[in-house]
Amino acid sequence: MTTLIEGDLAFVFPDGCLASQYDTWAFYRNHFQRVADSKAVDLVCVEAQWTWLIEVKDYRRHPRKKSQELQDEVTAKVRDTLAGLAAAAANAGGAVEKRVAQRALAKRRWRVVLHLRQGRGATRLKPKVFDPATLRDKLRRVLKAVDPHALVVEGDARVPWDVRPA
Repeated sequence: MTTLIEGDLAFVFPDGCLASQYDTWAFYRNHFQRVADSKAVDLVCVEAQWTWLIEVKDYRRHPRKKSQELQDEVTAKVRDTLAGLAAAAANAGGAVEKRVAQRALAKRRWRVVLHLRQGRGATRLKPKVFDPATLRDKLRRVLKAVDPHALVVEGDARVPWDVRPA
């Protein structure tokens, strides 16, 4: 079992999943991030059938302040991560990073997940900023070539990992 901490959340991956915090890789931070100011998803998980690209957004404590549409931000991160994985598979100096990248690229199917936390209930004072279904539809349209079934997950979902408070 592998546990990765992202903000206030612990992502617990079962045995058989090769999971890593891509946005903290030395190869990404020291080399690839400089390529056209590349962005990165938070987590990469390689399991039996798919490679999962996981972006985590937690707005429970701090509201979103970026003017860029969230689906555009996620799309850019997915695009740049795929390019970064290809570069890491060939050029990463760290054996673990290189192995994760090579295994991630060896899968024939990609899955994209936006793990979204917005607080428990919407109120007049704190309405939910994003409708998950609308956001999912927008992501599916723009990421069709990568994953036509992209997911926006707020709680329990059919994914191979669990999410718990960190």
